[in-house]
Amino acid sequence: MSRRRPGLRRAGLAAALLLPLLAAGWAAGLVHFVSSLPRQPPSPPPASDGIVVLTGGAARIEAGFALLHAGKGRRLFISGVHPGLRKATLSAVDPGYAALLACCVDLGFTAADTFGNAIETAAWVRGHNYRSLLVVTANYHMPRALIELKRRLPGVLLRPYPVVPDQLKLDHWWIWRGSASLLVQEYDKYLLALVIVRLDQASGGRLEHWLADREGTS
Repeated sequence: MSRRRPGLRRAGLAAALLLPLLAAGWAAGLVHFVSSLPRQPPSPPPASDGIVVLTGGAARIEAGFALLHAGKGRRLFISGVHPGLRKATLSAVDPGYAALLACCVDLGFTAADTFGNAIETAAWVRGHNYRSLLVVTANYHMPRALIELKRRLPGVLLRPYPVVPDQLKLDHWWIWRGSASLLVQEYDKYLLALVIVRLDQASGGRLEHWLADREGTS
């Protein structure tokens, strides 16, 4: 037992030195992540073959319909729609949606998270043979959404259209408990998405297939 003690002490010392460095790196990355978030969507909005809205707030859907109405895409795909929602329900929410819903809007019901959003969006894009896509989601969610979409849509040009939630405080965000909690959670999910991408590359794509199968059976 005595022979092991120096090794244990060295391991403890290494951990004591490493943990503060990891914490500092995580904090610096968080600050960079938040500071790089867009404060407003691009103006004028870029045109693309198609438009996708990743659900999570009424403002995202409103932005998607506005872009479709402005001719910024041929069709609109709303990913992650609640199974009970139908086009008639959306028409009742805003009668201005009715004409667009009748001609140029598709709803996706299978996605339960960002991973699922990317899977069903990629299938929709390939089905229409689109080469460019306008991506509509919240600004804090955009980095992770683009990671998931890029690895499933190689060769497709992704143009972000970030929606800025009114309740999200980016100025002095650390003093706003709700904003700080949301941004920290999203940053951690973003880091996890990056790790999964690297592991998937190292596994030759097997991790992606396993995750997709698990998503389909959950």
